Amino acid sequence: MIVDDARSIDAAAIERILSACERDPSLDLARAGFWRAVGAVKRDRALVARYADQIGRVDRAAFERRVPLRVPIGVGLALHLASIGAGLLLCALALAPEGSSPIATSPLREIVFIGASQGLVGVIHTFAHWLVGTLAGIRFTHAYTALPSRPQPGIKIDYASYLRAPARARAWMHASGAIATKLLAFTAAAVAARAGLASWSVWALLAFGAVAIVIDLTLSTRSSDWKRFRREMRAA
Repeated sequence: MIVDDARSIDAAAIERILSACERDPSLDLARAGFWRAVGAVKRDRALVARYADQIGRVDRAAFERRVPLRVPIGVGLALHLASIGAGLLLCALALAPEGSSPIATSPLREIVFIGASQGLVGVIHTFAHWLVGTLAGIRFTHAYTALPSRPQPGIKIDYASYLRAPARARAWMHASGAIATKLLAFTAAAVAARAGLASWSVWALLAFGAVAIVIDLTLSTRSSDWKRFRREMRAA
């Protein structure tokens, strides 16, 4: 069964779709109308109270079937914090007075700083989602990577808690990762300039930040975080 418009789904259809998806975890959720049913539930807080847990179970079962490379969220956060610590340490070593260590020698210091700061950008993106989502009451179940379609780290939302959170909070949770990474990218360029790193490294960092903005404007608004931001702001 394919449902064409979430607005046409009544309570009986929602019940039927969710029950079918929970009974048969092998169903293609989009073709079964699951996400359209979820869209209809979002617009009615009474339906959220009734169906949030069931939607969460269906979504989690589909995720676990689709993504084998996953760890519990606590393990994932520990790995994220370790990565952030390692990135900050490498940045600090690269910014040390030139010649004070093997890393603090041009052009190695510029290369290390660029690599470490760009590595931080990827990790901070996910960590910002977790932080803002947690403050909004959204829980997370796993950290994961979905090869080959999504090689970067990600975290899995507990969809029941996501539905119960206010729509505006859901929207800003989605936007937080993109905002944090742009701030970090341009902050890194400013730090490199202030520390006296070679001008080519500053321009390279500015270029990375500019490319990230272009990607947000051209791709993310259609298929990623900014698309979800707009979707949840409409729901609000």
